[in-house]
Amino acid sequence: MAVALTFVVFVTWIGLGNVWGSEKVYSDNITRILDRLLDGYDNRLRPSSGGGVTEVKTDIFVTSFGPVSDIEMEYTMDMFFRQMWVDERLKFEGPIEILRLNNRMVDKIWTPDTFFRNSRKSISHNMTTPNKLFRIMQNGTVLYTMRLTISAECPMRLMDFPMDGHACPLKFGSYAYTSSEIIFTWRKGLIASVDCPKESMSLLQYDLMGQNLSSEIFRSNTGHYSVQVVHFLLQRKLGYYLIQTYIPLIMVVVLSQVSFWINKESVPARTVAGITTVLTMTTLSISARQSLPKVAYATAMDWFIAVCFAFVALALIEFAAVNYFATLEANRLKKKRARQDKLEALATITEDDDTISMDSNPREGLKRRNHSVSCSEPGDNHPMQIFLQQGSAFPQNPKLAGTSSIDTYARVLFPLTFALFNLIYWYIYLAKDTMEKPR
Repeated sequence: MAVALTFVVFVTWIGLGNVWGSEKVYSDNITRILDRLLDGYDNRLRPSSGGGVTEVKTDIFVTSFGPVSDIEMEYTMDMFFRQMWVDERLKFEGPIEILRLNNRMVDKIWTPDTFFRNSRKSISHNMTTPNKLFRIMQNGTVLYTMRLTISAECPMRLMDFPMDGHACPLKFGSYAYTSSEIIFTWRKGLIASVDCPKESMSLLQYDLMGQNLSSEIFRSNTGHYSVQVVHFLLQRKLGYYLIQTYIPLIMVVVLSQVSFWINKESVPARTVAGITTVLTMTTLSISARQSLPKVAYATAMDWFIAVCFAFVALALIEFAAVNYFATLEANRLKKKRARQDKLEALATITEDDDTISMDSNPREGLKRRNHSVSCSEPGDNHPMQIFLQQGSAFPQNPKLAGTSSIDTYARVLFPLTFALFNLIYWYIYLAKDTMEKPR
């Protein structure tokens, strides 16, 4: 029994020794490979510095996209930025095909001086360690991956706001090497080189419709540079603005047209309704502009607000016209009534004169005449009621009561015109929105 136990322990010791020995041999081989790679290596020189062009293949994996700021006209994204190139000085032979190294090796070899041309702020993640992946293949191919957060500018044309779409660019290339020394290409072609999963989107007001990739040559005073460009196609969501702006504006316009159905004699009610809708429209227009930069041109929402404001103001002006013409009619009736009273008074005086001439006592006739004149004054018989009394919805003068002809036409003309405007407005901008969406 003791002999068997001793044999097992001996065999186990030999196995562990062989494993430890093989691991030590493997580590020594990797160390020798790395030492041989860096022996005489000058990281100040790019690959193919003897006259050839270094090709840097790139691709992007977006881990988070957003938010997008309309005020600052910029967007933020978090991504894995991958670069791959061939450095023949790093070829090696050994028991392993790929050397998987940490970020400490990056500073010892040459890497492209890539920078983002339209970025406003770029952050390389360093927690808990620099987020960099570095690998070297046997044929000298180098893979270098970094995790970055970039805030880049996005020029926006807000003519169609809030039915607008934007192509936000991301441009990167070499800072010092011209296109005759370094050229950038897309590693997986113009379709699959930028991967942007839907679950990585953190956009509230936009939909990411896709990406357009291209390669450009940037020309400057210091030379021509290879630049890679990816446009992120964004389409604004309309739901928020429908709830917060468009529907309230339409409701205010409808409320302003309700005054056409209120009696023209109710001056306080119609005046308060008109002024209240105008002030409400002003407040809505100011609040709608707060979420936009101070652009010098009118947006689609500005046109809608302006037309709605015009309808509300015209509703108030319409009542002013109704009141004005009704007042003219009241004054005309008053003058007509005054003339009738005057004619009746003159007729009464004539009859009294005939009576006086037949009366034997002149003094009694004179008294009777004076009495008839005093009783026939216009202010005593059938007094004219003042039109549009404060708070009176039922005037005592039946000739001035009823619906104004202007109100009758306005009840039909205003709603039809506003409905026609909405039909044309939404047809134009929604049709344009559908045509401009990326396919």
